[in-house]
Amino acid sequence: MSNYFLRTLREDPSDAEVTSHRLLVRAGYIRRQAPGIFAWLPLGLKVKAKIETIIREEMAAAGAFEVHFPALLPREPYEVTGRWDEYGDGLFRLQDRKGSDLLLAPTHEEVFTLMVKDLYNSYKDLPLSIFQIQDKYRDEARSRGGLLRGREFTMKDAYSFDYTDAGLDVSYQAQRDAYERIFTRLGLEYVVVQADAGAMGGSKSEEFLHPTPVGEDTFVRSAGGYAANVEAFRTVAPAAIDFTGFPAAEVHDTPDTPTIQTLVDSANANHPRPDGREWTAADTLKNVVLALVQLDGSREIVVIGVPGDREVDLKRVEVAFAPAEVEAANDGDFAKLDKIPGRPGLVKGYIGPWAATGAMLGAESATGIRYLVDPRVVDGTEWITGANEAGRHVFGLVAGRDFTADGTVEAAEVRAGDPAPDGSGPVELARGMEIGHVFQLGRKYAEALGLKVLDENGKLVTVTMGSYGIGVTRALAVIAELNNDAKGLIWPEAVAPFDVHVIATGRDEVVFETSEAVTAMLEASGRDVLYDDRRKVSPGVKFGDAELIGIPTIVIVGRGAADGIVELWDRRSGERTQVAVTELAGHFA
Repeated sequence: MSNYFLRTLREDPSDAEVTSHRLLVRAGYIRRQAPGIFAWLPLGLKVKAKIETIIREEMAAAGAFEVHFPALLPREPYEVTGRWDEYGDGLFRLQDRKGSDLLLAPTHEEVFTLMVKDLYNSYKDLPLSIFQIQDKYRDEARSRGGLLRGREFTMKDAYSFDYTDAGLDVSYQAQRDAYERIFTRLGLEYVVVQADAGAMGGSKSEEFLHPTPVGEDTFVRSAGGYAANVEAFRTVAPAAIDFTGFPAAEVHDTPDTPTIQTLVDSANANHPRPDGREWTAADTLKNVVLALVQLDGSREIVVIGVPGDREVDLKRVEVAFAPAEVEAANDGDFAKLDKIPGRPGLVKGYIGPWAATGAMLGAESATGIRYLVDPRVVDGTEWITGANEAGRHVFGLVAGRDFTADGTVEAAEVRAGDPAPDGSGPVELARGMEIGHVFQLGRKYAEALGLKVLDENGKLVTVTMGSYGIGVTRALAVIAELNNDAKGLIWPEAVAPFDVHVIATGRDEVVFETSEAVTAMLEASGRDVLYDDRRKVSPGVKFGDAELIGIPTIVIVGRGAADGIVELWDRRSGERTQVAVTELAGHFA
């Protein structure tokens, strides 16, 4: 350590939000260069390399071959698949001196596809699985958590190529099984959840989430085994209700009711239910006005009706309307609607799908505004909702009789207790961090880029693909997040930067002679050793650095050195045991 490139810090970095970020910087594993961008120091590279080794071993066991593509790529392949525009502001774009458009790749489906197209042309060449471990670049709006969400990060991405759907199923399962082995070897708890494919496209999509309170993803799971991201959760719609004989809807004055709660209070005070039950927020239909910003910059206004006891989940909305960006409609949007000839506008605070004036939303409406509802809004359900008149709401509005929506949308929040769509019982909510993702891409990229092979009958068929990613640097941060105490990191043996940390304490020459002999003995037995040989550093500082750095096995050479005795310190349990130097090797057998 006297000449190792390492400096530990006593104070936490000011921008550190989570434990892993704080400790990785303090212990000398990484250093910040810019928001979401980090330099890797020797200790960090050693841990990262060990994670990559485990991944490479399991990829090889799954039959995948390693390749390596550049991070700097031309625009054209991404333009063919539409992702040059779909990625929007998340893509790092640049031009070379000739004015040619380039990008820093956020992912590599396009160039993997073109490589196979260039080299393979027969079904006999398939199946094929290839992978790389490569840095990716995404211009995150808010990079956070150190390595948990950066703008430059290392990812393992693998791709499978088959010419039949049955072949894709086999390749997909092989990768999925490899992921389970990888995360088990890394000591990472994981939950496999159904997920939305997002910009990747394709059909089947599953995420490997590590349950953690600092996770950015909310997922649901049931006791019966169902698990999904909230974005992929599908609401169980109730059965339609026969509304024959239902009383006609009535419009009532409801002044000063800007919120659902004030509306409910007003309804109970002035318009009580005939059956004596009190009105609740679940009896109201809340209508949210959103602007969908398309790739060409155009804006479409949509109104979404959700039960008033539920909030709109923006993540679910974004998935529902992808690739458009979603934002709340602004005053300018409302003003434009008011100026369209022959179309009534929207009355803020009192918007609803029906009005006596004929300003209906939904199918064949006079407004021209698309109206979508939560799946719970089925025919025969009755609602209190805006009457499209200032200070007025309509009571007893019946879906399917008084209004018809243009469709349903998964926009409302998912809550604990909601029924799982597979019938496996109510769900609970948890937080998780994505550490892996597997997709069945199908033929989206192969079709766009012309990847075809000749089948057994000599007929050209489009190849079907799978895509499989693991966040290497994110996995490292999650491991650090899990394995620490108040004093520093405590790495699992499988990924620790060194196998053993030898500390020479004291000033007697015998201490250093014994430490060097112990280090040589351990290295001869195949152990990777970090030896703290610093002569002008106090034992307290050395112990503090050892605890911060987090190598799980520490050998302390001190007062007992003259008698051939050292101390073996298990950083995980905190246990210290005196051991004869001659017997030390046996503890590492």
